[in-house]
Amino acid sequence: MLVADWHLWIGEYWCLDQHAWIGVLLVVLGSKFQREEFLAVLGSALFSLCLDRSYSYRAWIGVSDGIERAPCLDRSFKEEFGIERDDDTIKRLYEIPSTSAVPDHNDSTPVITKDVTLNPNHNTWVRIFLPLQALDNTSTNNSVGNTKLPLIAYYHGGGFILLSANSTVNHDFCFNMALQLSVVVVFVEYYLDPEHCLPATYDDAVETLHWIKCTQEKLLRDFAGYSKCFLMGTSVGGNIAYHVGLRASTAVGDFEPLKIKGLILHHPFFGLILHQPFFGGTQRTESELRLVNDPVLPLFVNDLMWELSLPIGVDRDHEYCNPAVDGGSQRLEKIRLLEWRVLVIDCKGDPLIDRQIELVKMMEEKGLVVAS
Repeated sequence: MLVADWHLWIGEYWCLDQHAWIGVLLVVLGSKFQREEFLAVLGSALFSLCLDRSYSYRAWIGVSDGIERAPCLDRSFKEEFGIERDDDTIKRLYEIPSTSAVPDHNDSTPVITKDVTLNPNHNTWVRIFLPLQALDNTSTNNSVGNTKLPLIAYYHGGGFILLSANSTVNHDFCFNMALQLSVVVVFVEYYLDPEHCLPATYDDAVETLHWIKCTQEKLLRDFAGYSKCFLMGTSVGGNIAYHVGLRASTAVGDFEPLKIKGLILHHPFFGLILHQPFFGGTQRTESELRLVNDPVLPLFVNDLMWELSLPIGVDRDHEYCNPAVDGGSQRLEKIRLLEWRVLVIDCKGDPLIDRQIELVKMMEEKGLVVAS
């Protein structure tokens, strides 16, 4: 099913016509300014040496029986990517631009943003985005005013190791999404790796759903439609949304009155060759080998992110990384029975496009309703 058809079969949940869904794609794909900013941020923070190193990568990964497989990365190589290690201390060497929340109701901003502590012991929190028009009970638009707005739980990208809910590029994305789609966004600040390897990130994301269920925060209780919740993620966030969806599908009663209606998994910005959702495996795909020296996401950077994030002692055929291992999760059957919808937005220039196609095909074969 084409992305253009997506509005037709979730329109019963979101009061959006076809023209409004053009806005969805504009937000999801991002503006020119956002693409350039994102590239500049990640370029300085992580990928400064990619072009210098990637020319020799084919020799570095080695070839065995015609199948190219990933090696382990040594510590000195990792330290060249903005993460410095000294014994058990980890330090990020680059400051990524950030934006503060504006919780006050005033006419200077069309979206109210508010930070709320999630778990003080884990130093996790959420940033809520509420379009100001939701406060106008005289609105004639049936997606605002007295009708509560759809709720999106959003998880950001950054390879599990970078960025934050207050990173400017992420803040602007959710700000525009809340404004243009008339939705409430709960942006999750989760544990970063390698300080906390998976599944800590998934645990934080699931904890957020429990927090949404129980919180008395007025921005959510008064304006968010708990019966119209979507899990959404960019790149690594797509991986998180997928795994949170698997967990939540087996315990839907634990989250009531919150009702999940679907998953939205996408690559962050049109024209930026960034993978979505973030999955992998030990055996190389054709697109990974063809785009081995991709200027934004060369293959060895992809390997680095997984090396820093996966539990110690496992490879990239672990279920956190490879959703197709052992034929896929049995919990996908629960998602099918719940009739959740799944939207996957990918990019042909993405080194991980084959992974995304494989994911969509697997879900379709299991009977899930998928648009891509």
